[in-house]
Amino acid sequence: MIERYSRPEMSAIWADANKYLAWLKVEYAVCEGLASEGVIADAEWKKLGGRLRKLLKDGIRPERVRFHEETVKHDLIAFTAVVAEKCGPLSRHVHYGLTSSDVLDTALALQVAQGGRLLCAKADRLLGTLSGLAKKFKRLPTIGRSHGIFAEPTSFGLKFLSWHAEWLRNRERLDAALEGMRYGKLSGAVGVSPHWRPAFEQKVLHGLGLRREPVSTQVVPRDRHAALLSALALLGSSIERIAVELRHLQRSEVGEVVEGFGRGQKGSSAMPHKRNPVSSENLTGCARLLRAYAQAALENVALWHERDISHSSVERVALPDAMILLDYALDRLVRLLDCLVVREERVRANLDSAGRTVFSGHLLLALVKSGATREEAYRWVQKCALASVDGKGDFIELAAAHREIARRVGVDEIKRLGSLEYQLRHVDEIYAAATGRTGRRK
Repeated sequence: MIERYSRPEMSAIWADANKYLAWLKVEYAVCEGLASEGVIADAEWKKLGGRLRKLLKDGIRPERVRFHEETVKHDLIAFTAVVAEKCGPLSRHVHYGLTSSDVLDTALALQVAQGGRLLCAKADRLLGTLSGLAKKFKRLPTIGRSHGIFAEPTSFGLKFLSWHAEWLRNRERLDAALEGMRYGKLSGAVGVSPHWRPAFEQKVLHGLGLRREPVSTQVVPRDRHAALLSALALLGSSIERIAVELRHLQRSEVGEVVEGFGRGQKGSSAMPHKRNPVSSENLTGCARLLRAYAQAALENVALWHERDISHSSVERVALPDAMILLDYALDRLVRLLDCLVVREERVRANLDSAGRTVFSGHLLLALVKSGATREEAYRWVQKCALASVDGKGDFIELAAAHREIARRVGVDEIKRLGSLEYQLRHVDEIYAAATGRTGRRK
């Protein structure tokens, strides 16, 4: 991922230096296991273990791996060559009984776990921000829209509460996908554990904080990776849902929210008056990329026989990029929401401009309840509503003056049904139910 859409902490996880460190952790864990089984003599392990621990502390220089790779054309072999330079003849025990994917897939699981912790922390921060905004704007009535057209009044805070509920589901999806990636394999070239028993493999992986892949081939099956990237794509789409709503609300003719605008910031190279919704639009673009990465991961699931290498080039790009990009997007979304300006006077003005025709549904149901047919009721209410839209009077007053409507419902009831208090009377209950669910996440 390019630096513009990266954050340092997540990028460092996917840098070559950390990748080689993860590889070395796997090799060290296997050697330590072999020493405990007596495959490596105690005296030799004392020397080799000390040198490997020093290498774990100092790290593997990526440029040295690249130097060897120019000759051998194989990154894992180049890596073991660097280990051999540091450990001398005792390095013969390194990579004992392993195939490259044993190290690569197991180390990849370690990197995903590292990156996952960052994503979870930022998702939790987003949940906190959304919760705060939902509470802040709970009592602000606004006009709801369907198909971009005025529908019925709602609470402005319900926008944030709905997003909060979705992100609770996203946290569950993210947790499940990360848990599904917490698997490694040390089962050899075709997965039959020819060099040691599966119990040994399980013991070593447990020491790394991983589970043993129950049935592996040369690789960990790629449905796990596809599930992760699909989850990241879904989180991206949830980010886009927020971004698209904020983009619409910033349109000049709507003007209900404004993105934060820093001192000295400029919106357009040609039009100094512009304050464009650049963060929301940027997040929409990020979501498109995340969905594309998921598609590539799905195509990686079907490999030839016990393994081919067609998945490798995809994962070297898609998996780090997706985690780096989502990390960036979550960070940018939280900053956007933290600095978001809700223009409450414009929210109320747009609601007022809709008129009281937006309560037509209540009147329709009241007429049906009184015994009128739905067709009759619809015709009577629509006549009053369209007249109001055409500027011929207030909808509620027109309905109260309509002989058939007033005879069945009554003027006082018509006025009650045409009020914000009646329309939003269950908002507290919606909040209470949603708050009860959020309280279950610790």
